[in-house]
Amino acid sequence: MKYIISTLGCKVNQYETQAMETLLKQHGHSPAEEGEQADAVIVNTCAVTAESGRKSRQTIRRLKEANPGAVLAVCGCYSQISQEEVSALGAQVIFGAADRKKLVEAVEEAVEKGRGCRCVDQPFKRRDFERLPSGAVSGRTRAMLKIQDGCVNFCTYCIIPYTRGRLRSLPIPEAVEETRRLAGLGYRELVLTGIEVASYGLDLPGHPGLADVVCAVAEAAGEMRIRLSSLEPTVITEDFCRRLAASGRLCRHFHLSLQSGCDRTLKAMNRKYDTAGFYRATELLREYFPGCAITCDLITGFPGETEEDHRETLAFIKKCAFEGMHIFPYSRRPGTPADSMPGQVENAVKARRAHEAQEIAEQMHQDFLRSCIGSRLSVLFETQEDGLWTGHSDSYVLVSAPGENLRGQIRQVLVSEVRGEQLFGHLDD
Repeated sequence: MKYIISTLGCKVNQYETQAMETLLKQHGHSPAEEGEQADAVIVNTCAVTAESGRKSRQTIRRLKEANPGAVLAVCGCYSQISQEEVSALGAQVIFGAADRKKLVEAVEEAVEKGRGCRCVDQPFKRRDFERLPSGAVSGRTRAMLKIQDGCVNFCTYCIIPYTRGRLRSLPIPEAVEETRRLAGLGYRELVLTGIEVASYGLDLPGHPGLADVVCAVAEAAGEMRIRLSSLEPTVITEDFCRRLAASGRLCRHFHLSLQSGCDRTLKAMNRKYDTAGFYRATELLREYFPGCAITCDLITGFPGETEEDHRETLAFIKKCAFEGMHIFPYSRRPGTPADSMPGQVENAVKARRAHEAQEIAEQMHQDFLRSCIGSRLSVLFETQEDGLWTGHSDSYVLVSAPGENLRGQIRQVLVSEVRGEQLFGHLDD
């Protein structure tokens, strides 16, 4: 069977897609070559915003049109809450945000026997953490390991608790076993990911925390370095930072979920922190991980956000001096409390506020890059072009340097200049 898989959304979706592809390859199937008609098309969708839903529908239509004879399978958060819409788009196999192994089996059966399947569960009835193959589909550079699923924060703008369900965590012994296996396969970096990793362990006996699993994984990682996915700022405490810094394997890049720099707006979003707490988290990270890169997410034009609120946010992001930002105009998501809130902001205003924040973000990014000149960065090299090897530093900045056969190597680079959006230097080890 020849297949195509397309992924939208977060790193967890990326992880689950690579797991499905691993399963497909284990069953003897192979990806369709460019221009080759596929027997099956699988779209792993996203529903975090209404725009994400639109892009999911667009991708489904595009791939169906390009592969008219293929079985169309759709899974993920969008199909979890919009299965009728997905069915109307022609999907024969419809799953939600669970049961990836069963999805692969259902696709095989649909191709072999022409039998469709709809298997969308009730997310809040999920109790067990779904075990899937970790790693990467090809190469031995960076692997992903999902350690957590689900979210019960119920932010007023977010649909994800209704698609992913309650908290479920991978027990520490299993995380350690997988880490050792991946280290033995030669991976150089391990990304720990989840829907809301700051809540790791709340469902497990004894309630181990995120620091517990990270330290255990770091001890088992061998030569792999460890990278964390998006964090809630509430998990950043002095004890958390002290323990992770002592592990010696953690990458110095932290992506924190900010969403707004205005306390009034944060409260309306039902976020669990204020700006003072968030800023304290950035101070702790910079104290224990000197030279670290801190990035964040920001939503502009949330219902009820005034110009004064927006100006507070702009002042706050300057104060935090982020290395990078993901900035989104607020997108109404039916089924969330924010969708029916008064004070909905006009699209043009949301876009203008996003643009103003983006201008500041770009300046901060350049400031951070310039601050790296003269420093030595640990770089995992991945690609080569025109005699230059490029990879990501432990602070997740792209760095290029001349050299030979550096793929998969972690080397020290002395940074000498900024070239556009990345750094350039020479090996210094």
